[in-house]
Amino acid sequence: MKDEKCIFCKLANGDIPTNSIYEDNDFKVILDADPATKGHALILPKNHFANLIEADDEVLKKALPLAKKIAKNMMEKLGCAGVNIVQNNGEAAGQTVHHLHIHVIPRYEDDPDKTICGWSHQKFTDEETTEVVKKLSM
Repeated sequence: MKDEKCIFCKLANGDIPTNSIYEDNDFKVILDADPATKGHALILPKNHFANLIEADDEVLKKALPLAKKIAKNMMEKLGCAGVNIVQNNGEAAGQTVHHLHIHVIPRYEDDPDKTICGWSHQKFTDEETTEVVKKLSM
């Protein structure tokens, strides 16, 4: 189902022109308007889901194989040395548009910004780790 107020719904469904690189019945893949690197693309479901948690499992089953297909194409056609696949959920995680989307970011040996998708490593005590295991075990 499409959300008439959602900019990504409009992009995914052709209401707004895009630099599209792939399209099927469920997804549209476009170049990011504010790219991290040359070829940075967004995989947009045509139906509206605010994030991964709210997304339909059938759509999600198709999303990662599509990300693989796009990444492989980037490596072959752009000659990138690697690819980041990034999916943010919630503002605390960096999500700025509340429509499920997957970033496929080509990475080049000479990328000027090596911090894209990076994080600082943290250390936790054995007790803290045990507590997290207890809370997250399903």
